[in-house]
Amino acid sequence: MKIAQVAPLHESVPPRTYGGTERVVSYLTEALVDAGHEVTLYASGDSRTRAELVPVVAAGLRLKGDCRDPLAHHVLMLDRVLRDAHRYDIIHFHIDYLHFPLARALSLPHLTTLHGRLDIPDLAPLYRAYGDMPVVSISNDQRGPLPMADWVATVYNGLPEDLYRFHPEHQGYLAFLGRISPEKGITRALEIAKAAGLPLKVAAKIDAADRQYYEEIVAPQMDHPLIEYVGEIGEADKSDFLGGARALLFPIDWPEPFGLVMTEAMACGTPVIAYRRGSVPEVIEDGRSGFIVDNLSAAIEAVARIDDIDRAQCRAAFEERFTARHMADAYIEAYETVLKRQQRARIAV
Repeated sequence: MKIAQVAPLHESVPPRTYGGTERVVSYLTEALVDAGHEVTLYASGDSRTRAELVPVVAAGLRLKGDCRDPLAHHVLMLDRVLRDAHRYDIIHFHIDYLHFPLARALSLPHLTTLHGRLDIPDLAPLYRAYGDMPVVSISNDQRGPLPMADWVATVYNGLPEDLYRFHPEHQGYLAFLGRISPEKGITRALEIAKAAGLPLKVAAKIDAADRQYYEEIVAPQMDHPLIEYVGEIGEADKSDFLGGARALLFPIDWPEPFGLVMTEAMACGTPVIAYRRGSVPEVIEDGRSGFIVDNLSAAIEAVARIDDIDRAQCRAAFEERFTARHMADAYIEAYETVLKRQQRARIAV
């Protein structure tokens, strides 16, 4: 199958540091290449791939530093994709809804994965107007705010099987990995670690929008002998960071669409203690790959019994459901569903 993958331009594919969507696009692209498909990736020029790369900008826009209007670059990318559209059996978009008017007008064979939160009031009118756009969710919970959308499938994000090394033993500390923001639950993680009396290593990105929150709310609580802030880490450091942890704390306070860090921890054999929000009950098998909790006291109690979790079972849970190969297979099924629909529509006309 000839497939185009259209990535956001904010980060390279894969990103050098933080960037969930671009990482998933990378894993999917490489898995599709491994499966024998002819894949073209539209992304920034500093991306790394075995697919054919069409560089739309020289480098990811976030780290480039001089981009004031990222939308302009994404419109130019759409222009290039549309000029090339005849080359592909299907075009897979990862840029939200930007392409919807053109995809409808040109009857493009396409699919869109929605990677972000959808509980935003402004989105409902748009998806009612574009209820014919085939979309994929990354968890069933993510679909809730938009029941009117044309959901083709739910495809869980996947990681390459050999990306992270299994760590049968931990080094005693708790881990928090992700972004420092209110919805990610960093202050909850600090409370849990302090109450449990265990060291917590925080590897996290601080966006400009969250800088004030960090300095006023989080930083004072980080000044504690049990807390170590290690900063934003890259892919090469994650295996040892997560694998050495006794548990990953994932005390989110928002409807998380997927939560890739949970599967990263599982791949290392590290169990997850997560609040019951968003996709968490779909990703974590309570008692096997971690514990799902509803409040602070339950999280502290889960830390006390986290060693009851078999780290080998955490790794097995990852291999059974969350590899890049599983993800690619599921997307191929979704592509075929969309193409069969289009074929039936042409026959009907």
